[in-house]
Amino acid sequence: MEWKDLLAALSLVFVIEGLLPFMAPDRYKEAMQQMSNLPEDALRKIGIGSIFIGVVLLYLVRS
Repeated sequence: MEWKDLLAALSLVFVIEGLLPFMAPDRYKEAMQQMSNLPEDALRKIGIGSIFIGVVLLYLVRS
């Protein structure tokens, strides 16, 4: 893996993360407010689930 691949992946993360606030800012604000009310352990579970899905997808794409 080269640095260009890592930077390309990071760039795509920024693009994907920016889609919702750009297309539906009111829903984005609502979702962020709901997330701020979640307990920390629920947020950690969401985070580890996202990491796991990302690693599995990366493995599938790269193999």
